[in-house]
Amino acid sequence: MNSKIMTFGWVFAILTVFTSCGKDPVVPNEEELITSVIYTLTPVSSGGTVTFSFKDIDGDGGSAPIISTVGELKSGTSYNGALTFLNEAENPAENITEEIEEEDEDHQLFFAVSSGAEGKMNISYDDKDANNQPVGLKTKVSTTSTGTGKLKITLRHLPNKSASGVSAGNIANAGGETDIEVSFDVVIK
Repeated sequence: MNSKIMTFGWVFAILTVFTSCGKDPVVPNEEELITSVIYTLTPVSSGGTVTFSFKDIDGDGGSAPIISTVGELKSGTSYNGALTFLNEAENPAENITEEIEEEDEDHQLFFAVSSGAEGKMNISYDDKDANNQPVGLKTKVSTTSTGTGKLKITLRHLPNKSASGVSAGNIANAGGETDIEVSFDVVIK
């Protein structure tokens, strides 16, 4: 056998072994099922805690979700906000909040207040990812006067956090995919 052919065969075999031992293929991040969203607002000084909750154990379709608000916001008050995301279709329930924290650069929450509560309930980010961009699992909420309206909370996966206005909470230029979006009735007394 020709020595050049044999040498080429060995080189090819060695290259095949080394290239097959490279990195594992990139597997896309599978979206988790989020069945429950809990947004807890705790007053900084005095007053009662307000809890907004959404629960849809069977996901889209099937039974209607259970949406509730426990408590009323007090005008002229500051609150610390904390969001929790769960998959209660699992037993025990899976805490999706931990995954969002671990992948904080790939997630951002957006808050929209509408109707009679617009401008009367202000929400700002109180947490950041490793790139100093907002996440939204922790927030600061302040109320200025009485009113009623809606609060829409949207969790985006892979938003463009450097796009215009996104770091200030403007979802219009965020892109990405919506993991979950829920709306709650708001009463400010």
